[in-house]
Formats: sequence, structure tokens, C-alpha cells
Amino acid sequence: MIRTLYLHGFASSPQSYKARYLAQRFAAEGWPFEAPDLNGADFRRLTITEQLRTVEERAAGQPVHLVGSSLGGWLAALYAARHREVRRLVLMAPAFGFPRLYSEFLGPAAVEAWRREGALRLMHYGTGAETELGWQFLEDAMRYEDEPAIVQPCLIFHGVRDDVVPVQVSRQFARTRTCCELREVDSDHELRDQVEEIWLAAREFFSAG
Repeated sequence: MIRTLYLHGFASSPQSYKARYLAQRFAAEGWPFEAPDLNGADFRRLTITEQLRTVEERAAGQPVHLVGSSLGGWLAALYAARHREVRRLVLMAPAFGFPRLYSEFLGPAAVEAWRREGALRLMHYGTGAETELGWQFLEDAMRYEDEPAIVQPCLIFHGVRDDVVPVQVSRQFARTRTCCELREVDSDHELRDQVEEIWLAAREFFSAG
């Protein structure tokens, strides 16, 4: 079976609920599964470019499947658009257009303060503590396209009650891409209550590729 890489969300970790749940289910099937830490050696200096480099190092030029959650969903699509060895993708509430979405979430004043002061204080859910993230993260993220031009088969799950990344983001992405299937579910951004259904669908989807 082709190896699967799980890309966690923004200020999260490989120890997130969905990552651990899927790791257990993949292991039970005997399928190779890895969840790289995308937080970098120094979170304050993190960039999207560094995160993509981490994915590249772990993929090692070999065929892989990608599972991405939120920001990890956007990263997975960015990576797949640049690496044809990616065979299939399963994305959960993918944050396409992350720089715009996060800027809107923060508001103009907070974004300007981030730029001016050089760092933003935020909660890192992977560590359970507040930390700082440098302005270079958003600046670097704005270099990348909102909607990566993937050609690989892609299955997207998005909650219709998502108030972090609106379901319309995935609707727009999937609308003109015949390689993508969007499944809208009655859930929020975390999709915790859908993880079993996501696993069952992913198992079938990856088995086909």
C-alpha cells in the first residue's frame, strides 16, 4: 500500500485527535502512515515554504497519498500541484486561501500590528500554550496561490457549520475541478464527529488508487 502522510492544521501537531485516530486505523490495516511535525525547528520563524520542505523531505520523491486538515489541507494541495508523485488526496475543511482567511479572522488592525511589531501572540493547540509567530509566516504564505491546480483525485470533507473555514471555500474549489469530490457533512470545523466516516471513505478511496 502507498504510504500516507497526514498534514496537521495551523498551530496543531501530529498528536491531534484526528491524526491519532487515523494513525490507529491505518495501523490496524497494516498501511504505512506518517504524521510529520509541521511546526518547524522554531515556530516563531516558521513559513509555508518550510512546511512544504518538510513534506518534501518525508515524501522523499516516492508515491504518497496525502491527508490534510485545515491549513494542512491547503498545504497538501500546494504540494500535490508541484509533485505528481502524489497519487490521491483526502482533505478535511481545507483552508484554501489561508492568508486571506486568517487576515479576515484577525481583522485589519491586528494584521497591521502583526506587521509592525514583527510577531503575533497566539494559542498553539499542539502545545497548549501561547507562543509567538513572526510576520514572515503570513508574508511568505501570500506568495502562494489560493487554489492550487491539482490534477490528482481528491476527496474533500467540509462541515456545513464550519465557522472557521466556510464551506463555500471548498464549494468554490471543487466546482470547476472534475478530479475533486466534495462531501458536505453536518459538522463544524473540527469534524471530530465525522472522523469514523472520513476514515471509511478514505480507506475505500485510497484502495482504488
